This record gives sequence, C-alpha cells and structure tokens, in this order.
Amino acid sequence: MTHAPHELSFAAACPGLGSALTAEQIATYNELGFLQPFDIFNAAEIAKIRYYIDGLMADMGPESAYGINCYQARLSGLWDIATDPRILDLVQSIIGPDILCWASAILSKPAHEPRRVPWHQDAPFWHLSPTRTVTVWLAIDDTDAENAAMQFIPGTHTKGALDMEKAGSDAVFHQQTALPDDIGAPFTNCLHAGQASLHADMLVHGSPPNTSDKRRCGLTLRYCPPEVRITDDVWAQGVEAILCRGQDIAGRWQHHPRPDNDDITATQSPHVMGNN
Repeated sequence: MTHAPHELSFAAACPGLGSALTAEQIATYNELGFLQPFDIFNAAEIAKIRYYIDGLMADMGPESAYGINCYQARLSGLWDIATDPRILDLVQSIIGPDILCWASAILSKPAHEPRRVPWHQDAPFWHLSPTRTVTVWLAIDDTDAENAAMQFIPGTHTKGALDMEKAGSDAVFHQQTALPDDIGAPFTNCLHAGQASLHADMLVHGSPPNTSDKRRCGLTLRYCPPEVRITDDVWAQGVEAILCRGQDIAGRWQHHPRPDNDDITATQSPHVMGNN
C-alpha cells in the first residue's frame, strides 16, 4: 500500500486563469479563503434541482438523514450539476482550465437537528497533494444563521495545518480544530437557494446545530487540477473523478464519463466522506 506524505499549505490563486472572477475577487479569495455569493441557478432551475435532490433523499430513506456522498460519477443528474459551465467558470478562475470534480455531498440538516459540524480544515482529512481543492457549496434551500448556515473563519487557510482536539458528543465527527481565542470572528455563509460560495481546502469552517423550523440543504462539489495526486492507495478506491474541463496531461486520475443511470437505488457510492 502506498501512503505518501501530503503537503498541507495554501497556494494563492493567480489572476488571468479565467474570466468569471475579477483580479479584486481573486485577491479577496487569497486573503479570506472564500468568496460568496454567486448567482448560479435561477428560481425555476433550483426548484427543479431541489425536487431532484429530495427524490434522491427519499429513495435512500433513513440513510440519507444527514448526507449522500460521492455519487457525482454514478448519477447523471449530479454529473450534470457538477459540470455546469456556470460553476466551472468560477472554479477555473481559481485553479485554472483543467478541472476535475473528485467528490460531492448532499448535506441536509433537518429542522431541529441538534448536532453541529465542528470547526475543521478539509485538507488534513484528504489524501491529496498538493492541497489545491476548491469547494463549491450550492444552496438547495435558503441558508442563513437561523437554520445553521456554514461558517468560515477568514484567513485561517494561510496558517497551515492547525492542531486538532477531540470534539464533543454533539459533533458529527470526532475531531475538531483547536482554535485559539484570538483567531478571529466567524463569517456566516448566508445564501439564497441557487446561489453558491467557494472556499479553499485549508480554510477553517463548520456549522452550528439547526435550531429552527427550516431545513438547511446544500450540495458540495470538490474540484482540483489534475496535477494533484492521491497519496493513499486505499483512500483512492473511494474516489471517482470527472474530468469536467480541459486535459489531464499528468494522467494520475481515472476519469468517469457521464453515467446513463440516474437511479440511486441501482448503484452504490464509493463513499468518500465530507461534512459541512
């Protein structure tokens, strides 16, 4: 089994990789580690997507109570969202014209969900090097402080891999970033349904319990350039990538074409986990 070390550091995006973001927006992303909001899907489009997502969750039953992970290469509906040019144009401005989508997650916090997603950085949980993933968080529902919108701690993406500590029993996973008291105030990622945010894989983020009467559902899509490599053979078995745009000159990834299937009960995800 190969288990190579992986680099955990933020690489600043460069202006000129794409036309969807201005130089000022790129500078803001580099400074804060995130950008938002972006209007992606109009009201009719996101209503159709919500109906589709709700259908997937209903078909999965209780197993989908919190999330459905990594079906982007197995369901044509998710494949189509992940390869939508409006999303890819934003991603290209961050990572360049060669784009892989290597993971996705439907993350649904029902009303009165008591669990929190503890503060964490994504990249230390992933066996990818170098750390160049940008996450698109697409709001399926309107998302605000009331129904547990994701929160970012601006600027933490430049601090390297931060220390971890055990999370409490109210958290959805067992470890969390150990934050000093003076690290900065969180930013609440409020989005209307159909809008999206972008955030870097080294940025500290999390979300509180949903104490409201409203569900909070989003779709995360993870994108990186093909020169990124998987550093663990076992972990690689759970990765099914889509070459969304451009080329994979390095040839490090196995690519999956658009599937004919859109029945979630007829397939099974390799299940790379992700929570936000």
